[in-house]
Amino acid sequence: MRPGVSPPSLPDHDASDPVESAIVNRLASNWARRATVKKAEPELDDLFDPSLSDYPEALLPFAEHPTYLAMSPEQKQRLQAWAWIAFNKNVMDIEKYVVNPGFDVLAEDRLGVGLGDRAAVAVNQAMVDEQYHTLMHFNASSATRRGRGWELPSRALPDVLTVRTRAQALDAADGPRKIALTQLAFMTVAEVSITAYLDLISDDPGVQSINRATIRLHARDEYCHASIAGELAVLVWDSLDRGDRSYLLEGFEDAMHAFSGTDFGAWRAIMEIEAIPGGQKMLDDVESGRRNNLFVQDYSGVERLYKTLNLDRM
Repeated sequence: MRPGVSPPSLPDHDASDPVESAIVNRLASNWARRATVKKAEPELDDLFDPSLSDYPEALLPFAEHPTYLAMSPEQKQRLQAWAWIAFNKNVMDIEKYVVNPGFDVLAEDRLGVGLGDRAAVAVNQAMVDEQYHTLMHFNASSATRRGRGWELPSRALPDVLTVRTRAQALDAADGPRKIALTQLAFMTVAEVSITAYLDLISDDPGVQSINRATIRLHARDEYCHASIAGELAVLVWDSLDRGDRSYLLEGFEDAMHAFSGTDFGAWRAIMEIEAIPGGQKMLDDVESGRRNNLFVQDYSGVERLYKTLNLDRM
């Protein structure tokens, strides 16, 4: 566990980078909940460039489908904006409904591991960090809505795939201990894998600088969180009996498949909202096609965890 954990602070950023500075300044303003009259936010909004994409087109699951290729430039732009909104919702929902509840299992020591104060401080600090990340991605989506002048409501999208899968696993869990193990499993996989998810938004100059900087800021924190989550998983593992270990491993595998999958539920909602002719059929083609539909294909975080636990992948 990290020695001398410092008090919670804003995400580490490059003060010489105007985009990163604007994002963190806006985050600080939100978090402080100032009582003054709300003012315009030119520091962030002035950085929005409507000529740039909101999301890498190559990451759209249907980027090469004839229906998408035949769309108008505005339709493509709206779907790319929606992709960024959905990406942020995925991050925010995982932070709120997967990561922090999993950390809470450890903070409350519901598995009877007996974590010391230093580990408990790291857990609680990580939970505060996740609140910052949620707000940071909310700000990024808000900047896109203002910059485009489009509503793009996140609330119109369904629960994200990882949250849905976790809810099903919790429903199947028998008793509070298995519920706690399930929550821990999904949190651990999310934390050791999320940098692979964030890194999918490459540092492409064709994508909004606000969006790329948001990803960079979040990813820096998550490299540290991945280490914390991994070390905590080892502490828990060492305290478990054979049955609990087997159940936790099943949870890891379920979480990994959910975390890495393409969320067609969100895309189906978007196609309905946008009333794209042939949009649902396009998704049918992509979802049922022989191509690999996994969105995240980097399992290195989980593989490192398994190696630490002296395990082979299931």
